[in-house]
Amino acid sequence: MRLLLQALRGARALHTVTPSAEVRAALARRGPVVALESTIITHGLPRPTNLRVARRLEQVVRDAGATPATVAILDGAVRVGLTEDELERVATTDHAVKCSRRDLA
Repeated sequence: MRLLLQALRGARALHTVTPSAEVRAALARRGPVVALESTIITHGLPRPTNLRVARRLEQVVRDAGATPATVAILDGAVRVGLTEDELERVATTDHAVKCSRRDLA
């Protein structure tokens, strides 16, 4: 918990949820959205495999006709759906902190 608080010091409130433009568009048209957790990217797989797998998972979702929504906390906000730059940032950071919903209260 101490590491989480240090990582978020000075950041916006964690209750801020920011969907990507792609996710907002899918929800507006009532299209399917598939949430993908980011722990496999930050803690589960070694680099560069983690980024390749994350991109592949998102592509599998797109190929099935849905919009991928990888979820991560960036700059103090919960992001639902990541841009390519954000996905790469999550996959290459040395400072990822593992969080759960109890940490977001």
